[in-house]
Amino acid sequence: MVKQSLYVLILAGGSGERFWPLSRKTRPKQLLSLFSESTMLQDTIARLDGLVPVENILILTNSDQEQGVRDLAPQLPRENIVAEPAKRDTAAAIALGVGWVSMRDPSATMIVLPADHLIKDRAAFQKTLLTAVEAARQSGELVTIGIKPSWACPGFGYIEMGPEIGSANGSPGVFEVVRFREKPSAELAETFVRQGRFRWNAGMFIWPLVSILSAFERHTPALAEFVEQLHQSKDFDAVLAEKFPLLPKISIDYAIMEKAARVLMVEAAFDWDDVGSWTAVAKYLTQHDAGNICNHDALTAINASGNLVFTKEPKHVALMGVRDLIVVQTGDALLICHRSDAEKIKELVAAIPPELQ
Repeated sequence: MVKQSLYVLILAGGSGERFWPLSRKTRPKQLLSLFSESTMLQDTIARLDGLVPVENILILTNSDQEQGVRDLAPQLPRENIVAEPAKRDTAAAIALGVGWVSMRDPSATMIVLPADHLIKDRAAFQKTLLTAVEAARQSGELVTIGIKPSWACPGFGYIEMGPEIGSANGSPGVFEVVRFREKPSAELAETFVRQGRFRWNAGMFIWPLVSILSAFERHTPALAEFVEQLHQSKDFDAVLAEKFPLLPKISIDYAIMEKAARVLMVEAAFDWDDVGSWTAVAKYLTQHDAGNICNHDALTAINASGNLVFTKEPKHVALMGVRDLIVVQTGDALLICHRSDAEKIKELVAAIPPELQ
């Protein structure tokens, strides 16, 4: 019964810009095989094995990527994959998920997960989620997952932890949330990490449907109305096409989490990496001499150091007299940029021909 009333919404959209030219609009990070033969989306689904029935896994994507998602997740019922008709940010996407699940089981507990995170310890991941599910069901509160920072990253949102309210039998700790903090400056991020009371906000949420719906009604009535329209509708697709593009474009953090009277946080007991750019991929690829990194062994380097090389098809790469470059080759495109410009690749993508974006 616990598993039957537990649903997972996987958010699998994205623009496919940060990992260009390997990623494209129709093939963003979660649809890529960066670290193994399987894609990040497939790994996300596999991590849920034994935690929820496959029929309770729902994937929300967009029209550009819908077919790619369906090709990678043939084990899911066809109706469990839906494409958003417009980009409306995470609050609207989650409201869609809430209405979607409520049509099946209004008393369900819901887990929201991004599709593009690298997590290797499946057992610890599931243990953390089960702790969060129990906390959500017992308290009736909104629950989020916090990641202990490994460095003072200014690119993540942070969660300020309050007192611990529960932990037993080696389970991850459950804490009160004092407040959510938006992406800080580098200096403020350093302060957060030194204080030790802050965790990264990984965008993972757990809640009873009744609790998130109550939060929508209190803070964003337009989303609550949309959920009710989906729940009452006899034509899900028609309501989605007509009403979803009109919803407010706002993140779930701004719309709900920062405004909620009480939020709980479970500290992650698992490894985690957002893998937000090509430079973040480097630690998982083959290490060569002089700090050169490649996704295969066929690399020759002379007077070259600190370079990152990724080729879609294995081919020998030779480097001479260059340092700190990113070199990515696919069948129709070649990227060469300095590692310090990894975060600016999306600006480059906007300037290239549309058929290559």
